[in-house]
Amino acid sequence: MILSHDRILTTHVGSLPRGEALSDLLIRREEGEAVDKRQLADEMDRAVRRVVEKQAEAGIDIGNDGEQQRVGFQTYIPQRMSGFGGQSKRRRSRDHEEFPQLGEMLMRRFPKRSRMQNAPEARDELAYPDASAITGEVERLQRCARPLAAFAECFMTAPSPGIISTTMLNAYYDSQEAYLSAIAREMRNEYFAIHRAGLILQIDSPDLAMDRAMFYQDLTDAQFVAAAEMHVAALNQAIDGIPRDRVRLHCCWGNWDGPHIHDFPLERILPVLYQANVGGLSIEFSNPRHQHEYQALRLNPLPEHMVLLPGVIDSTTNIVEHPEVVARRLQEAVAVTGDRERVIASTDCGFGTFTNREWVIEPAVWLKLKSLHEGADLASIRLWGRSFG
Repeated sequence: MILSHDRILTTHVGSLPRGEALSDLLIRREEGEAVDKRQLADEMDRAVRRVVEKQAEAGIDIGNDGEQQRVGFQTYIPQRMSGFGGQSKRRRSRDHEEFPQLGEMLMRRFPKRSRMQNAPEARDELAYPDASAITGEVERLQRCARPLAAFAECFMTAPSPGIISTTMLNAYYDSQEAYLSAIAREMRNEYFAIHRAGLILQIDSPDLAMDRAMFYQDLTDAQFVAAAEMHVAALNQAIDGIPRDRVRLHCCWGNWDGPHIHDFPLERILPVLYQANVGGLSIEFSNPRHQHEYQALRLNPLPEHMVLLPGVIDSTTNIVEHPEVVARRLQEAVAVTGDRERVIASTDCGFGTFTNREWVIEPAVWLKLKSLHEGADLASIRLWGRSFG
């Protein structure tokens, strides 16, 4: 994983807006409809080229394919892993249970969307028999990025065993721990395919914070911490053999525009995140519920082997952050870590977490990423004492 040796580098969490044609094909495929494979491949080619170009124009140093090839950040897994069927009855967040108006607003705003609460459940022994899909994703990204020399480094996302287990619920294994272990065993195929291709592997693991208010909302805080430790152990099992400096972990409280009054404090979960055998932590710090959370890093200092990827851009609002705001947030991140080289500017979460459920209009996304770059340059001028072109 490259460091911010000469200036604060920029990246983002992964998903970027998809066009209507591609979104329609992805949702139809998820629903089991037959789609024209050539048409889908062509749309993916166009979409990946486009987001690579847009990221490069905005000044992103460490980029990806924008998850254009997936219907959702984790719900695509049953298309690659056998053993799933039927529908899960995934519990909604406490935000949605306590504020029914939020659900009503979502139905009006996103009438046609991918399967988030009703993804398949595990009904048989899991198996990931064919890595051609992930190999194809990686090859498409590299094919689109290489001619442009777009990025200093590329990354590819993949969901954690934990978030797979709490989205595609268990209806087969004897325990949650056994289910996590089976997922970890099979997801190694995807994780290692990304690593062997030379890309940074980003593990998306909102389960380590968000699921306190969803899947594990009936537990005590101590019980949730124990469950999160079990999730991290499964992740470590899955990535065993990949150097930790080639893996970064994303943790968040859920990418929706809601009250978030039941979000679990970062201070309580940070020591668990440090148990992950990864080289970087991506954590949201810019939304109004978590802008104060740098205090958790003062109480639990970042391990020396880890890089911090603080979210300095909110992924749920159309307000474009001023570069000065970004710079100040990055300066605070550097102050709390004590090392400017171990900070990489990022976003709170993805902008296209699920197909056809984008909170931010597309033009604002690119403006936000441009502001991310400009703010990182401002912070770099102050931290290194020289200008950057």
